[in-house]
Amino acid sequence: MIAYVKGELTTIDEEAIAIETQGIGYEILCASPFNFQDELHKEIKVHTYHYIREDQQLLFGFKKKEDKLLFAKLLNVSGIGPKGALAILGSVSVPEFVSAIEQEDEKYLTQFPGVGKKTARQMILDLKGKLVLWLPDEDNEQTIFYEEDLTAKERRIRLDEALEALKALGYSDKELKMIQPELAKAQNSNVDDYVRQGLQLLMKS
Repeated sequence: MIAYVKGELTTIDEEAIAIETQGIGYEILCASPFNFQDELHKEIKVHTYHYIREDQQLLFGFKKKEDKLLFAKLLNVSGIGPKGALAILGSVSVPEFVSAIEQEDEKYLTQFPGVGKKTARQMILDLKGKLVLWLPDEDNEQTIFYEEDLTAKERRIRLDEALEALKALGYSDKELKMIQPELAKAQNSNVDDYVRQGLQLLMKS
């Protein structure tokens, strides 16, 4: 799994950007590619989601890690594909979206392209309570994390990325749910450690 790409931003078009690193150009699909306009021909780092299917491999890019993680969560919702998830991220901030989910605001959610009442309800059912780390603090309008300290937050982010990497390797949601409680007990230092431990648990199950 490609977690991020760091290199020179060489081109921008309506759907994607291209980053060259060590002589290789990576085409990265983005919600709003021209948001990178000020960084053209400069070295940048883009958080990426490596989308793997039998007939295609695509890289989706994000300026912020929370955007990438929300994208991954949206892909797990029935009725939401990569284009739909990207369209949502291109038209709303993460805290605004999370607030709509927590408030069960179906009217707000159905404003996104391709999202009807059924899909909006499915998003609420699948995501409510799982994205509270991105809720805004009403006092200072800064994104804060409730219920867990920073160390726990970082562990959860690493665990989420590892589970997405294992899913990209072909493991089912059912298999990953079986190992998640045990994997969550670990305090690994990086995503790769979580992936390695996850593979060990999957081989035992």
